[in-house]
Order: sequence, then structure tokens, then C-alpha cells
Amino acid sequence: MRRTDILLLAVGLALGIMAGCAVPLRPLLYDVSVEPTVISPNADKKDDVTLIRYALGRNGYISIYFVDAQGNTYYFRNHQRRARGRYSVYWGGVIEGTEVRETPYGRHMVLSRVLPEGSYTWVVEAVDDRGHRAKQQGTITIQNPDNTVPELRNFAVSPRVFTPNQDGIDDRVAITYYLSEDVDDIVVSLLPAGEDPLQPREVPWILAEVERNIKPTQKGLHYIDYEGGVDNEADPPPDGTYQIVARARDAAGNTALVTTTLTIKEGGVPRADILNGEVTMYDIRDHDRFLAIGDTIVFTATVENYSRVPIRTSGPPPGTHYNLDENFNTLAVRDGVRAWHEQAGVWRFGIDFQTNGGQNYPFRWAIGRREDLECRIIDGEEQCYLMPGHRGLVYGTITINYAPPRNNIVFWSGLIHEDVGILPFNNRVSPHEFHIDIP
Repeated sequence: MRRTDILLLAVGLALGIMAGCAVPLRPLLYDVSVEPTVISPNADKKDDVTLIRYALGRNGYISIYFVDAQGNTYYFRNHQRRARGRYSVYWGGVIEGTEVRETPYGRHMVLSRVLPEGSYTWVVEAVDDRGHRAKQQGTITIQNPDNTVPELRNFAVSPRVFTPNQDGIDDRVAITYYLSEDVDDIVVSLLPAGEDPLQPREVPWILAEVERNIKPTQKGLHYIDYEGGVDNEADPPPDGTYQIVARARDAAGNTALVTTTLTIKEGGVPRADILNGEVTMYDIRDHDRFLAIGDTIVFTATVENYSRVPIRTSGPPPGTHYNLDENFNTLAVRDGVRAWHEQAGVWRFGIDFQTNGGQNYPFRWAIGRREDLECRIIDGEEQCYLMPGHRGLVYGTITINYAPPRNNIVFWSGLIHEDVGILPFNNRVSPHEFHIDIP
């Protein structure tokens, strides 16, 4: 090696040594403080929290935990990645961690809670990327804490199998519970069965509470009426098994969670219409539109279910005869059939006429023959459905057994979804005008 090269190397080493002396390495963990050292975490806004400060000289992992008199350890931060620099965080006595509690009012999962009253050793510990450790510790005292975890007592869902399709059977779910104390926040949601309720991958459906004289966050009895959105013409969640998750957190940070299951089956908005808007209607004797007292009108129509859910229907069956002064209620009394009265959720084909001053669509029939329908036994009673994509044939007769108050009169048809409504395109379909020859 030449003399000049040796000289340059020596100068470089000297400069490096001088530079190292000028900028000494910082310690891994320094400037740690916890103030104040006495707190009362009870949400009264006085000494509820302490401020924890620390600095890292190198990139690494940080843990902050508390040790009680019995040696139990409670983590506030557990091996979390941090870059070098200064940090500060408030702590209000709350530690997180899943704990299952069996109560007289049902199982609760405790997600976070305020530590009990007592003296604790606080520890701030750092580990760098090479495994070097450093920690500092001190003492903190908790006084008068609010560590009562809120309970959602007697959390119940009924029915557990839910068919949101407006057929009048299991269309709504009632969710009830008693909130044991006032809370800061409560959320009740619907999640697919396989989702983690603590960290769901999908956005949950939020279930809104029925408005009452107490707020959702207040102590007392609470009620949610869930219909899957069908009342607003929205499709419900897809058929399947779900979990209903309720999470309540009080002002101090105590948090509880309860879950139960719900099955959705045959859910969707029911939709049907009179095929092509076509109803044939004429005098059964002369096949014209000139009637005499005692003559009979005959009609034929086809109903199509173009939704993805079954549509419930009820009698009287196609072919049933009415007199002009009768309706489906009097017919039920005449024939002794209770099921022919109006029923919530049932679809029927109806006929109305111009001088009718009574029941809306007084003449009603099932939306298909028995061979057009699928019939099931539900709760001990037979219920019949027009299935998705299927069509039902409807026909019947009406006898003009009295002279109406005016001549000519118009008859029209419609599809009635009882206790729900009549859609505009299913109302006053295919009007027919008849002249009645009055002696």
C-alpha cells in the first residue's frame, strides 16, 4: 500500500471516530412518564385519564401493561410496531380482551372493561429488531372506578326462522332486550354466520330500534321490528343463516357483546300481475254485454308470479259463484269457511263494479286452481302458494240478481295483496261495460 493511501485511510478513520463521538446513539426507550399517577375512571370528567409518554430511539415493538397485586398482567398495548420517535397516549383504566360471562340473564362477551380499584405497576417495554429489550415502570392507583359492564338482559329473537316475503307468516322479526344501564353507544347488526363479529370483513346490516319514549342508549326495555327492508320494496339479505350481534359500550369504556342466530328463508319482494292485463268477461248465456236481471257474467284471467318468492293465496277457489249483492265476507258466512275472510299477506284476484257502495273488490278468488299451487301445512293449517315463475288460472261467475241504481255499469279486475295494498298496475285492470235491461 502506498504511503498516500495509508494516510487517507487514517484520516477517514479519525473522522469517523470523531463523528461517532459527536452523535451518540440514543437509548432504545427513554423519556417515559405517566401522569397523573392517581385516576378515577368513572366518566365524571375529573381525573378520568392519565397521559402516558415515551420515546423510542430505534424502530421496534412497544408494550404497555399493568400488573396488579396478585401478579396478573393486563395489556393496554401488546407488542405493537412503532417507528423511532416520541409518542403519547391517554389511558382511562380500560383494558381489552375477550371474556365470556354467564349471567342470570344470558351469556355476555366482555370486550373491554375498567380495572378494579387498587394499586398497579405500570410497565412500558420496548423490543428492537435485534431483540434488545428495555423497560421502565412505576406505580399508578385507580380509585372509584366505574367497572360495571352493561348487560343486554334476556336478549331474544323471534321467530328464529324468518321469511320476509309479505305472505303474513313469519314476515317480521322481533328483537327484544333489557339494557341494564345507560350507555354511550349501542349497535345491533346482522352479519353472515361465518363473519367474525369483532372484525367483520363485510359491512353489516344495521337494525334500527322502534322509536319509543326512551332513547336507544337509555336503561330499559328495547324493541327492534325487522322486516328485511321488504316494506320499502327492497330485497332482504340473501337466504341463509345469519348472526344478530348487539354491542353496548358505556361512557367509561366497559363494552359487552351478545350474539344469536337467525335464518332467512324465501325472502324477497312479492310481485305478480294479471298476464297481459287481459280479463275476458261476458254474459254466460249470450256471450254479449247486454244483460237482464238474473243473467250471469263469466270471466277468465291468468295470474303470473314473476318474483323470486312464493305468493300465498286463499279461497274461494276459481269457479266460485257470487250474486251481485254478495261479497267474499258474506260468502264465507254462507259457506261456513273462516279462511275466506280477509287475511294479512294473502293475494287474491278481485272484481269490482261501478255502483258498488260497499266492500272494495267484493268478489274475490284464489289466484290459481289447486293444481296451479303448492300447498303446505304450516302451524297445523294448510297454506297454498303460487310459486316463482308459475301461472294460475282464475275464473268464476257473478249473477245480476237485482237492478243496480244506474245503467250502464262497468266491471273491472285487480290483484289485491290483503293488508298490504294494491299496486297501481294491478288496479282497475281490463274494464268491461255492461248494459242491464231493467223491466
